[in-house]
Amino acid sequence: MRLALIRQRYNPFGGAERFIERAIAALEREGTEVTMITRAWDAGSGRRALIVDPPYAGRLWRDASFSRGVRALLARERFDLVQSHERIAGCDVYRAGDGVHRQWLEHRAVQASFAERLGIRLNPYHWYTCAAERAMFEHPGLRAVICNSRMVAAEIRRHFAIAAEKLHVIYTGVDLDHFHPRKRAELRAAARGEFGCKEGDRVFSFVGSGFARKGLAAAIDALAATGRRDFRILVAGRDRSTERFAARAARAGVAGQVVFLGGREDVRPVYAASDCFILPTRYDPFPNAALEALAMGVPVIVSNQCGAAEIVEQGRNGWVCAPDAAEPLAALMVEAAGSAGEGIANAARRTAEGYGVEQMAGRMIGLYAMLLGGRSPDAPAGL
Repeated sequence: MRLALIRQRYNPFGGAERFIERAIAALEREGTEVTMITRAWDAGSGRRALIVDPPYAGRLWRDASFSRGVRALLARERFDLVQSHERIAGCDVYRAGDGVHRQWLEHRAVQASFAERLGIRLNPYHWYTCAAERAMFEHPGLRAVICNSRMVAAEIRRHFAIAAEKLHVIYTGVDLDHFHPRKRAELRAAARGEFGCKEGDRVFSFVGSGFARKGLAAAIDALAATGRRDFRILVAGRDRSTERFAARAARAGVAGQVVFLGGREDVRPVYAASDCFILPTRYDPFPNAALEALAMGVPVIVSNQCGAAEIVEQGRNGWVCAPDAAEPLAALMVEAAGSAGEGIANAARRTAEGYGVEQMAGRMIGLYAMLLGGRSPDAPAGL
């Protein structure tokens, strides 16, 4: 099978890219010939790539020009299936790894000031993205949507005129050998030393770029609300507003307890050093980082506006919180600190074992086979 995967840009520290790398490797082991369609690609990867890189100025032109370029390329090239990770109408399969943009805008508006809401309404990028999203989901050529959580599938049905049988919930997969509790044990002492953690510290890991959306402000405020000087948050990820969040930690009196590590290609030492993963996100379809942490035996705290909440059992492998609610989150952080131990670590690992990358690839290949065979699914998976 010749499969084209479309992803505009690769951020080496991004969860989406880590997912794509794992998915490609698993698909290739099953005999699928994968071609990437992207703006830039590492020629040393050994994989075939077609480059679409028209000039642009600003993110609206960036997305629009890439979309036009991809459609022109696909008119010349032939593949058995074309799967896009970008909002491009006319592809066979769309993986909704970024969720629903208009849903994210609704969540943003809840906490935004009048000026911020007006700015969102007048921003041409949001107009373009919402229009591209509708054109894609309601295009007659779209045969399947891969949703990485039931939350995303429900949002798509709520916002767009799309047949339910086109929606297939296939959760993100994690490399269970790469992210393993034994690696946590091997790396823990050295990692905690590297990050300045003292003996007895309770350490929370926050992994992901886009700090505002992922809830770092709430995490900092909750840390301050605990009043615990032995608590630390390790922040791994790149964000242009890092200095603003560092200043927020300073104003809250916890500057020395929030450690900004920047982007890291290997995040395992961050999980290894931590006792709990924390991501009180305002919106996240399903963060790869949450599953990676669970695979290493690290319990998680995620928000109820995060797809990963669907696999959290309260108090057994993690906790679910509301976004932007510092005091309740602080209480969960204290509970998590008191629950650290072998029992919850084993429960976290057992949860991740149901979401291995090979299992994910098998479900994706099954979907491709169904599409190529022209059969209709018995029911929309997971709905």
